[in-house]
Amino acid sequence: MADGVETARTQGTPQGGPLSPLLSNILLTDLDRELERRGLAFCRYADDCNICVSNERAGKPVMAGITAKSAVARPWQRKFPGYSVTVHKDTRLRIAPESLARLRTRVTDRCLRGRGRSLERTIEARRPLLRGSMNYFQHTQGRTPLEELDAWIRRRLRVIAWRQWKRPRTRESRLRALGLDAQRAWKPSVNGRGPWWNSGALHMCHALPPKYFASMGLVSLVDIHQRLPCST
Repeated sequence: MADGVETARTQGTPQGGPLSPLLSNILLTDLDRELERRGLAFCRYADDCNICVSNERAGKPVMAGITAKSAVARPWQRKFPGYSVTVHKDTRLRIAPESLARLRTRVTDRCLRGRGRSLERTIEARRPLLRGSMNYFQHTQGRTPLEELDAWIRRRLRVIAWRQWKRPRTRESRLRALGLDAQRAWKPSVNGRGPWWNSGALHMCHALPPKYFASMGLVSLVDIHQRLPCST
C-alpha cells in the first residue's frame, strides 16, 4: 500500500510472510555450520546474529569473517532483535535504546500527522502501534523505560492540545473547563511560551492528567505489559 493505493510489488518479500525467513536460512546455512564447527555459542534470528565469545581478543577474528555491520562489544552494548540486556551482574532483559528511540520517532510521526485531528482520533490512530509494540517487547523486564515513554506520549498529546487551542482566550477557557481556577487558567494562556514548554508545565499536567487520556482511550504501555503473560 502506497498512500492508500494498492500497487504491485516489484522487489523484496512481504513482511511477516514465510518466504523471508526461509530465504535467510538458505543463505546463511553456511554461516551456521561454520560457527558450529568452531564450537561457538550463537543465536541467529533471520539475518541478525549474536555470537558469544570469552573476551574481545577472541571476538575480533570471528568478526573479521562476518559482515561489515558486525561489532565486538559487551552484551549490554548490542541488541538482538530489538532487545538488549542490563549491565548489572543480575542480568535483566530490556528494550534496546535504539528500539525505544525508533518507537519514539514513530509516535512523533503519528502526532505530526495528527495535528489537524481531534485528540480522540490521534489516540485511536496510535493505539495499534502501542499495543503491537508491547506485544513484541513483552519479555522486557524493565519498568522505568515504559513509564518514561508513557509520560512522554502524554506530553506529545498535550502539545497537540495546546496548539489546537491557538488563542489565549481559547486556552484560558479550555483550562478552566478542565478544572483550573481563573487565575491559574489565565496566567499560562498569556505566558508566551511554546507548546513543548507548556506541555510539561504543571497547569497542563493538572488539566490533562493520565486519567484524562485514559478516558479517551489512550493505552498505557505499563498496564499492557503487566497484563501480558511474559511480563516477569
